[in-house]
Amino acid sequence: QCMLIFIIGGLVILAYCSQASNERTYQEVVWAVCGKVPGVLCEVAIAVYTFGTCIAFLIIIGDQEDKIIAALVKEPEEVGSSRWYTDRKFTISITAFLLILPLSIPKEIGFQKYASSLSVIGTWYVTAVIIIKYIWPDKELVPVEIPTSPSTWTAVFNAMPTICFGFQCHVSSVPVFNSMKQPEVKTWGAVVTAAMVIALFVYTGTGICGFLTFGAGVEQDVLMSYPSNDIPVALARAFIILCVLTSYPILHFCGRAVLEGLWLRYTGITVEEDVVRERRRRLLQTISWFLLTLLLALFIPDIGKVISVIGGLAACFIFVFPGLCLIQAKLSEIQETRAISWWAQVSYGVFMVTLGAFIFGQTTANAIFVDLTA
Repeated sequence: QCMLIFIIGGLVILAYCSQASNERTYQEVVWAVCGKVPGVLCEVAIAVYTFGTCIAFLIIIGDQEDKIIAALVKEPEEVGSSRWYTDRKFTISITAFLLILPLSIPKEIGFQKYASSLSVIGTWYVTAVIIIKYIWPDKELVPVEIPTSPSTWTAVFNAMPTICFGFQCHVSSVPVFNSMKQPEVKTWGAVVTAAMVIALFVYTGTGICGFLTFGAGVEQDVLMSYPSNDIPVALARAFIILCVLTSYPILHFCGRAVLEGLWLRYTGITVEEDVVRERRRRLLQTISWFLLTLLLALFIPDIGKVISVIGGLAACFIFVFPGLCLIQAKLSEIQETRAISWWAQVSYGVFMVTLGAFIFGQTTANAIFVDLTA
C-alpha cells in the first residue's frame, strides 16, 4: 500500500514529462528529459522487459488452457493427453496465431480500449470467484497449514518481483496517456489513482484469499490450484486468457516502438522520410517478435522463472526512470531561489531512484543465484 504512492507518482511524472517534452513513448520521454545514456539504458530495459513479459503471457495462456481442456475432455492433466489437438504446444500456438498475432500488427493501440474494458470485468470476476471459494470452500478441499510468518526475513524481498510485475503499467502508460482525447495531467492523475486502487483491491483479495485457501502449497498462478472441473473457476480461466490476449499486443507495441526507434536512429532516417517502408518493416518486426516469444514460451513451462528475471526491470520503470525524469525536470527549471516544494520534489525523485535501484539489485541477484541455478 505504501508503494502505491510511488507507483501512482511515477505515472503522473511520466505524463507531465511527456506533455512537457511532446514525446509519445516512454523511452522517448526519458531520452528527451534525461539525455542519451539514460535513454539508451531505458530502451534496452524496455526491449528485454516487454519481450520477457510477452513470453510470460503465452505461458499463462498455456496454463489456463491445460485446465480448461482437461475439464472438456475429462482427462487428468497430470497424466498428459494422448490427443494431438489437446497438446499444450499446439493449443498455445493456435491461440497465438489466430488471436494474438492479428491484434499485434496494427500501428496504434487505441482500438484496444474496447477489448481491455471486457478484460477488466473479467479480472473482477476472477477475484470474486477466489474470494467466494475461500468463504464457502468445496467440501473435498483438504485443510492446509497456513504459515503465519515468512521462513526468512529475505523472503519478504523475494515477493518484490511479483509485486512490481503486477503493478508495472508505466511503459505502456505514456502511449495510453497520449491516446486520450484530451491528454491532461490532472485528469490522468485521477484516472491512474482510481485504476491503481482497484488493482490493489483485486490483487489483495486474490492473493490473500488464494493463500488462505491453499496455504503454502498454493501455485504461483493461483487458479492452477483449483480442480479442472470447477465451472466458475473454468470461466475465470477463460477471462484470464482474454486479459492476456489484450495485454500482449500492448506490451509488444511498446517493445516494437523501441526497435523502430533504434532502427531509425541507426539509419539516420526520419519517420516522415521512411513512411513508405514503415508497414513492411512493422510486419517484419511483429512476426519476428511473435515467433521468438512463442518458441521460448513453448519450452519454458514455469512462469515463476520468467517473472523472477524481469521483475527487477519492472522496478526500474516504476521507480528509477520516473525518479530521474523528475530530478532532471526540476534541475532544468530556471529559478532565482529554490522553494521548499522544489527541494521536496527533488528529494522525492532521489528516494524513488534509490528505492528502485535497491529492488532491482536485490531481485536480479536473487533470480540469478537462486531461481535460475535451482
